Amino acid sequence: MSDATRWDLEVRPHLTPYFAYGAAFLIAAAHIAVGFLLKVGSSGVIFQTADQVAIAVLGVIIACLVLLFARPRLRVGPEGIAVRNLVVDKVIPWADVVDVSFPQGARWARVDLPDYEYVPAMAIQAVDKERAVDAMERVRALVARYRSDVS
Repeated sequence: MSDATRWDLEVRPHLTPYFAYGAAFLIAAAHIAVGFLLKVGSSGVIFQTADQVAIAVLGVIIACLVLLFARPRLRVGPEGIAVRNLVVDKVIPWADVVDVSFPQGARWARVDLPDYEYVPAMAIQAVDKERAVDAMERVRALVARYRSDVS
């Protein structure tokens, strides 16, 4: 079964990736510029080429970490709900899904599990406003379809 037919719905954040791409670019560009300009003036400290390269590489590493915020994804299908936040991709089977909620004041949705536990779903974010409302409606419709015992 291909990945496209395996899932009924896939949700990704809308605005956060733009912020992540912009921030990553600025961080990398600033570190590379500082690394390049490190030997231009005399500050009393002797900088080596290795210091310049290290600052630029550090900026690229930090930028890559910021880009992790562009990865969140939520998929819903017959197997359950697949949540990918910054790093880990986790499939939650329907037997473990109690509900999908978006508590008031929260930044993102969550998949409620038994015993009052939950998994954050960073793919549906409050900053996306109407898109988040639409995504929650579609996810809840699929929860009702696959878990008719869940209200």
